Amino acid sequence: MEINNYILAFGFSLFAGLSTGIGSLLAFFTKKTNTKALSVALGFSAGVMIYVSMAEIYSEAQITLSGELGARTGGWAAAAGFFGGMLLIALIDRLVPKTGNPHELRKVEDKRVDICDMDKGCLMRLGVFTAAAIALHNFPEGLATFTTTLKDPRLGIAIAVAVAIHNIPEGIAVSMPIYYATGDRKKAFRLSFLSGLAEPLGAAIGYLLLYRYMNDVIFGLLFAAVAGIMVFISLDELLPTARRYGEPHLSIYGLIAGMMVMALSLLLFL
Repeated sequence: MEINNYILAFGFSLFAGLSTGIGSLLAFFTKKTNTKALSVALGFSAGVMIYVSMAEIYSEAQITLSGELGARTGGWAAAAGFFGGMLLIALIDRLVPKTGNPHELRKVEDKRVDICDMDKGCLMRLGVFTAAAIALHNFPEGLATFTTTLKDPRLGIAIAVAVAIHNIPEGIAVSMPIYYATGDRKKAFRLSFLSGLAEPLGAAIGYLLLYRYMNDVIFGLLFAAVAGIMVFISLDELLPTARRYGEPHLSIYGLIAGMMVMALSLLLFL
Protein backbone atom coordinates (compact mmCIF):
# COMPACT_ATOMS: atom_id res chain seq x y z
CA MET A 1 0.00 0.00 0.00
CA GLU A 2 1.13 3.55 -0.67
CA ILE A 3 2.40 5.63 2.25
CA ASN A 4 -0.35 8.16 1.52
CA ASN A 5 -2.96 5.55 2.45
CA TYR A 6 -1.37 5.07 5.86
CA ILE A 7 -1.15 8.83 6.44
CA LEU A 8 -4.80 9.22 5.49
CA ALA A 9 -5.84 6.34 7.75
CA PHE A 10 -3.91 7.76 10.70
CA GLY A 11 -5.32 11.23 10.01
CA PHE A 12 -8.90 9.97 10.07
CA SER A 13 -8.24 8.17 13.37
CA LEU A 14 -6.73 11.35 14.81
CA PHE A 15 -9.72 13.43 13.67
CA ALA A 16 -12.20 10.98 15.21
CA GLY A 17 -10.37 10.81 18.52
CA LEU A 18 -9.74 14.51 19.02
CA SER A 19 -13.42 15.33 18.55
CA THR A 20 -13.69 14.79 22.31
CA GLY A 21 -12.38 18.35 22.45
CA ILE A 22 -15.60 19.52 20.76
CA GLY A 23 -17.54 18.16 23.73
CA SER A 24 -15.34 20.16 26.08
CA LEU A 25 -15.91 23.35 24.12
CA LEU A 26 -19.65 22.79 24.17
CA ALA A 27 -19.48 22.26 27.92
CA PHE A 28 -17.64 25.54 28.50
CA PHE A 29 -19.30 27.85 26.01
CA THR A 30 -22.94 26.80 26.05
CA LYS A 31 -25.30 27.10 29.00
CA LYS A 32 -27.63 24.30 28.07
CA THR A 33 -27.35 21.09 26.09
CA ASN A 34 -29.39 20.98 22.89
CA THR A 35 -30.63 17.49 23.72
CA LYS A 36 -32.81 17.18 20.64
CA ALA A 37 -29.97 18.00 18.26
CA LEU A 38 -27.59 15.68 20.12
CA SER A 39 -30.18 12.90 20.08
CA VAL A 40 -30.58 13.20 16.32
CA ALA A 41 -26.79 13.39 15.81
CA LEU A 42 -26.12 10.25 17.86
CA GLY A 43 -28.91 8.42 16.06
CA PHE A 44 -27.41 9.57 12.75
CA SER A 45 -24.00 8.25 13.82
CA ALA A 46 -25.54 4.89 14.72
CA GLY A 47 -27.31 4.72 11.35
CA VAL A 48 -24.08 5.36 9.47
CA MET A 49 -22.20 2.74 11.51
CA ILE A 50 -24.86 0.03 11.23
CA TYR A 51 -25.50 0.53 7.52
CA VAL A 52 -21.88 0.68 6.44
CA SER A 53 -20.98 -2.25 8.71
CA MET A 54 -23.64 -4.60 7.36
CA ALA A 55 -23.95 -3.38 3.76
CA GLU A 56 -20.26 -2.91 3.02
CA ILE A 57 -17.70 -3.89 5.65
CA TYR A 58 -19.06 -7.31 6.65
CA SER A 59 -19.96 -8.08 3.03
CA GLU A 60 -16.41 -7.22 1.95
CA ALA A 61 -15.02 -9.42 4.73
CA GLN A 62 -17.11 -12.38 3.54
CA ILE A 63 -16.05 -11.92 -0.08
CA THR A 64 -12.37 -11.60 0.82
CA LEU A 65 -12.31 -14.56 3.20
CA SER A 66 -14.37 -16.76 0.90
CA GLY A 67 -11.96 -16.00 -1.94
CA GLU A 68 -9.00 -17.01 0.21
CA LEU A 69 -10.44 -19.86 2.28
CA GLY A 70 -13.40 -21.12 0.26
CA ALA A 71 -17.07 -20.25 0.63
CA ARG A 72 -17.85 -22.39 3.68
CA THR A 73 -14.66 -21.78 5.69
CA GLY A 74 -14.62 -18.12 4.68
CA GLY A 75 -18.21 -17.68 5.86
CA TRP A 76 -17.40 -19.22 9.23
CA ALA A 77 -14.27 -17.07 9.53
CA ALA A 78 -16.23 -13.89 8.77
CA ALA A 79 -18.86 -14.77 11.37
CA ALA A 80 -16.15 -15.53 13.93
CA GLY A 81 -14.44 -12.22 13.24
CA PHE A 82 -17.75 -10.31 13.50
CA PHE A 83 -18.74 -11.75 16.86
CA GLY A 84 -15.13 -11.65 18.03
CA GLY A 85 -15.18 -7.88 17.48
CA MET A 86 -18.38 -7.64 19.49
CA LEU A 87 -16.85 -9.72 22.28
CA LEU A 88 -13.74 -7.51 22.38
CA ILE A 89 -15.65 -4.24 22.82
CA ALA A 90 -18.07 -5.89 25.28
CA LEU A 91 -15.16 -7.06 27.45
CA ILE A 92 -13.64 -3.58 27.41
CA ASP A 93 -17.00 -2.14 28.42
CA ARG A 94 -17.28 -4.60 31.30
CA LEU A 95 -13.90 -3.44 32.66
CA VAL A 96 -15.28 0.06 33.22
CA PRO A 97 -17.51 0.56 36.30
CA LYS A 98 -20.78 2.38 35.67
CA THR A 99 -19.71 5.48 37.61
CA GLY A 100 -16.79 6.07 35.26
CA ASN A 101 -18.35 4.88 32.04
CA PRO A 102 -17.99 7.62 29.40
CA HIS A 103 -21.28 6.62 27.83
CA GLU A 104 -23.34 7.49 30.89
CA LEU A 105 -25.54 10.51 30.19
CA ARG A 106 -23.95 13.94 30.77
CA LYS A 107 -25.28 17.45 30.05
CA VAL A 108 -23.32 20.70 30.02
CA GLU A 109 -25.77 22.26 32.51
CA ASP A 110 -25.11 19.53 35.08
CA LYS A 111 -23.10 21.43 37.68
CA ARG A 112 -22.76 18.41 39.90
CA VAL A 113 -22.29 14.72 39.67
CA ASP A 114 -24.63 13.10 42.16
CA ILE A 115 -22.26 10.39 43.29
CA CYS A 116 -19.70 13.04 44.28
CA ASP A 117 -22.06 15.60 45.81
CA MET A 118 -19.68 18.41 44.76
CA ASP A 119 -16.69 16.92 46.60
CA LYS A 120 -13.75 18.29 44.61
CA GLY A 121 -11.48 15.34 45.20
CA CYS A 122 -14.19 12.94 44.10
CA LEU A 123 -15.00 15.04 41.03
CA MET A 124 -11.35 15.16 40.01
CA ARG A 125 -10.98 11.40 40.38
CA LEU A 126 -14.17 10.87 38.39
CA GLY A 127 -12.95 13.08 35.55
CA VAL A 128 -9.53 11.41 35.38
CA PHE A 129 -11.07 7.95 35.60
CA THR A 130 -13.53 8.80 32.83
CA ALA A 131 -10.66 10.03 30.64
CA ALA A 132 -8.87 6.71 31.20
CA ALA A 133 -12.08 4.81 30.40
CA ILE A 134 -12.49 6.76 27.16
CA ALA A 135 -8.90 5.99 26.22
CA LEU A 136 -9.59 2.28 26.76
CA HIS A 137 -12.78 2.47 24.66
CA ASN A 138 -11.04 4.39 21.89
CA PHE A 139 -8.34 1.80 21.18
CA PRO A 140 -10.55 -0.57 19.14
CA GLU A 141 -12.37 2.39 17.56
CA GLY A 142 -9.04 3.78 16.35
CA LEU A 143 -8.05 0.41 14.89
CA ALA A 144 -11.46 0.16 13.22
CA THR A 145 -11.14 3.58 11.57
CA PHE A 146 -7.55 2.90 10.53
CA THR A 147 -8.21 -0.54 9.06
CA THR A 148 -11.33 0.56 7.21
CA THR A 149 -9.53 3.54 5.65
CA LEU A 150 -6.64 1.37 4.48
CA LYS A 151 -9.05 -0.93 2.68
CA ASP A 152 -11.42 1.74 1.36
CA PRO A 153 -11.02 5.48 2.11
CA ARG A 154 -14.72 6.05 1.26
CA LEU A 155 -15.76 3.86 4.14
CA GLY A 156 -12.98 5.19 6.36
CA ILE A 157 -14.24 8.77 6.27
CA ALA A 158 -17.79 7.61 7.02
CA ILE A 159 -16.61 5.66 10.07
CA ALA A 160 -14.40 8.56 11.19
CA VAL A 161 -17.28 11.05 11.08
CA ALA A 162 -19.63 8.65 12.88
CA VAL A 163 -17.07 7.97 15.63
CA ALA A 164 -16.33 11.70 15.92
CA ILE A 165 -20.02 12.46 16.56
CA HIS A 166 -20.20 9.76 19.20
CA ASN A 167 -17.07 11.13 20.92
CA ILE A 168 -18.64 14.56 21.56
CA PRO A 169 -20.66 13.47 24.66
CA GLU A 170 -17.52 11.74 25.92
CA GLY A 171 -15.74 15.10 25.94
CA ILE A 172 -18.52 16.48 28.14
CA ALA A 173 -18.22 13.45 30.45
CA VAL A 174 -14.51 14.12 31.04
CA SER A 175 -14.42 17.90 31.20
CA MET A 176 -17.37 18.71 33.45
CA PRO A 177 -16.27 16.95 36.67
CA ILE A 178 -12.68 18.17 36.24
CA TYR A 179 -13.83 21.74 35.66
CA TYR A 180 -16.05 21.76 38.73
CA ALA A 181 -13.25 20.20 40.78
CA THR A 182 -10.54 22.65 39.70
CA GLY A 183 -12.32 25.68 38.20
CA ASP A 184 -9.72 25.46 35.41
CA ARG A 185 -11.25 25.31 31.93
CA LYS A 186 -7.87 24.82 30.24
CA LYS A 187 -6.97 21.84 32.39
CA ALA A 188 -10.35 20.21 31.81
CA PHE A 189 -10.09 20.80 28.06
CA ARG A 190 -6.55 19.43 27.87
CA LEU A 191 -7.42 16.20 29.64
CA SER A 192 -10.54 15.73 27.53
CA PHE A 193 -8.62 16.51 24.35
CA LEU A 194 -5.73 14.21 25.24
CA SER A 195 -8.04 11.30 26.10
CA GLY A 196 -8.98 11.27 22.42
CA LEU A 197 -5.36 10.54 21.46
CA ALA A 198 -6.05 6.91 22.34
CA GLU A 199 -7.89 6.69 19.02
CA PRO A 200 -4.83 7.22 16.78
CA LEU A 201 -2.68 5.42 19.37
CA GLY A 202 -4.91 2.36 19.01
CA ALA A 203 -4.51 2.62 15.25
CA ALA A 204 -0.73 2.87 15.50
CA ILE A 205 -0.36 -0.01 17.97
CA GLY A 206 -2.71 -2.22 15.99
CA TYR A 207 -0.80 -1.53 12.81
CA LEU A 208 2.61 -2.16 14.42
CA LEU A 209 1.38 -5.49 15.79
CA LEU A 210 -0.21 -6.64 12.55
CA TYR A 211 1.62 -5.03 9.61
CA ARG A 212 4.11 -7.89 9.21
CA TYR A 213 1.26 -10.35 8.86
CA MET A 214 -1.03 -8.25 6.66
CA ASN A 215 -2.60 -10.30 3.89
CA ASP A 216 -6.10 -10.80 2.56
CA VAL A 217 -7.05 -13.25 5.32
CA ILE A 218 -5.95 -10.88 8.10
CA PHE A 219 -7.68 -7.97 6.40
CA GLY A 220 -10.85 -10.03 6.03
CA LEU A 221 -10.85 -10.99 9.71
CA LEU A 222 -10.13 -7.40 10.77
CA PHE A 223 -12.90 -6.11 8.53
CA ALA A 224 -15.37 -8.58 10.05
CA ALA A 225 -14.24 -7.56 13.55
CA VAL A 226 -14.61 -3.88 12.66
CA ALA A 227 -18.20 -4.54 11.56
CA GLY A 228 -18.91 -6.26 14.89
CA ILE A 229 -17.35 -3.41 16.89
CA MET A 230 -19.34 -0.76 15.03
CA VAL A 231 -22.66 -2.60 15.39
CA PHE A 232 -22.06 -3.19 19.11
CA ILE A 233 -21.20 0.47 19.73
CA SER A 234 -24.34 1.52 17.87
CA LEU A 235 -26.72 -0.81 19.70
CA ASP A 236 -25.16 -0.68 23.16
CA GLU A 237 -24.03 2.95 23.37
CA LEU A 238 -25.24 5.32 20.67
CA LEU A 239 -28.93 4.48 20.41
CA PRO A 240 -29.60 4.14 24.18
CA THR A 241 -27.76 7.43 24.82
CA ALA A 242 -29.59 9.17 21.97
CA ARG A 243 -32.95 8.08 23.35
CA ARG A 244 -32.07 9.39 26.81
CA TYR A 245 -30.97 12.76 25.47
CA GLY A 246 -34.19 13.56 23.63
CA GLU A 247 -37.56 12.32 22.47
CA PRO A 248 -37.24 8.61 21.57
CA HIS A 249 -38.50 9.10 18.02
CA LEU A 250 -35.79 11.66 17.26
CA SER A 251 -33.01 9.12 17.64
CA ILE A 252 -34.79 6.77 15.21
CA TYR A 253 -35.27 9.58 12.71
CA GLY A 254 -31.56 10.30 13.01
CA LEU A 255 -30.80 6.59 12.57
CA ILE A 256 -32.84 6.40 9.36
CA ALA A 257 -31.27 9.63 8.07
CA GLY A 258 -27.78 8.22 8.73
CA MET A 259 -28.60 5.04 6.82
CA MET A 260 -30.06 7.01 3.91
CA VAL A 261 -27.08 9.36 3.66
CA MET A 262 -24.66 6.43 3.81
CA ALA A 263 -26.59 4.50 1.16
CA LEU A 264 -26.69 7.51 -1.17
CA SER A 265 -23.00 8.28 -0.69
CA LEU A 266 -22.03 4.69 -1.47
CA LEU A 267 -24.21 4.66 -4.59
CA LEU A 268 -22.91 8.01 -5.81
CA PHE A 269 -19.25 7.13 -5.33
CA LEU A 270 -19.23 3.55 -6.53
